Amino acid sequence: MRSIELFAGAGGLALGVSRAGFNHDAVIERDRATCTTLRENQRQGMIPLAEWPLFNQDVREFNYAAIPHGVDLLAGGPPCQPFSIGGKHGAHSDSRDMFPEAVRAVRELRPKAFLFENVKGLLRESFSKYFAYIQLQLTYPEIVRRDAEDWFDHLSRLEQHHTRGADGGLFYRVVYRLLNAADYGVPQRRERVFIVGFRCDLGLEWSFPDATHSLDAFLCDQWVSGEYWERHRISQRSRSEVPPRVAGRVVKLKANLFRPTGKAWLTVRDAISDLPDPEISLDSGKYLNHCFVPGARSYIGHTGSPLDEPAKTLKAGDHGVPGGENMLARPGGKVRYFTVRESARLQTFPDDYRFPVSWTESMRQLGNAVPVTLARAVAASIATRLETGM
Repeated sequence: MRSIELFAGAGGLALGVSRAGFNHDAVIERDRATCTTLRENQRQGMIPLAEWPLFNQDVREFNYAAIPHGVDLLAGGPPCQPFSIGGKHGAHSDSRDMFPEAVRAVRELRPKAFLFENVKGLLRESFSKYFAYIQLQLTYPEIVRRDAEDWFDHLSRLEQHHTRGADGGLFYRVVYRLLNAADYGVPQRRERVFIVGFRCDLGLEWSFPDATHSLDAFLCDQWVSGEYWERHRISQRSRSEVPPRVAGRVVKLKANLFRPTGKAWLTVRDAISDLPDPEISLDSGKYLNHCFVPGARSYIGHTGSPLDEPAKTLKAGDHGVPGGENMLARPGGKVRYFTVRESARLQTFPDDYRFPVSWTESMRQLGNAVPVTLARAVAASIATRLETGM
């Protein structure tokens, strides 16, 4: 099946989509440093990156006429800064808002399905009208905003068309959901909005894939059966205490008041325990992008990710690396920055995936990335529906 990737970034979503069975006709990314990362992995012959047609280009200037008809999936993560809680919250007034370009791509490519990802902040109440506008534009991409028409008037026109009922032309059935990456086998609590649409003439039904991992299974693994500690050979004496915020739930699980579903959430320890400690080990340099970076410190609201829980959300930061979200909090209270390799594991990139740029730039790219495992789960569900429904 054929796909197009917009706003590719470091390639997390694109790699997950490829692993789900799609072949990219074009991978488009504007940022030069990020393309340096993609091209380095292509030079190393990494599959499937080596086969990607990579365009270091602004999507606003991309000519989709060069793409043959019949694209199965259009995917991408429009820049999140206009909607990020840590950003300036400009939404439609932010020049970095690329949802209009996502809509243009849908209109011109007419894919069978699309998949877009963005930050949880997109669901904030202050953005509710604009998010409704985004959904209606994706539903009816051929109803284009007129010259001198502001977005709110365009929204009204789309609402009128929607309530009147579709009368032919290109339109999509659009759904969205807030997904937590930890629920799909990613060792990180990372909530992101996924917007999926299927072209209406296909007549396909679809829903987001069920979670494969759960908090309750994780709590049972640690605090009911204790298998987690045995698996990592952690003695009773060295184990941490049950976090107060989940203590009541652990009591109910021990009493068999309800049964957990799925596999246990994965933790930071699950992800990185086989890597040498970069601060003290002489062998850390043998691992790709696994170098100690000094200067980490804990402060209010930024205390790092506990070793025996899924990591906090890795973030890119507006001015360098945000300390608390990209640090490991050791059981004894000491903190250190995650290495690039550790961060890549928390984002489920393969171990031979190279980041040939600076630590700060690598962490920015990783903080903006979609976890590969989560991307694959959603894209594979779309692929299955397209294959079985045609």
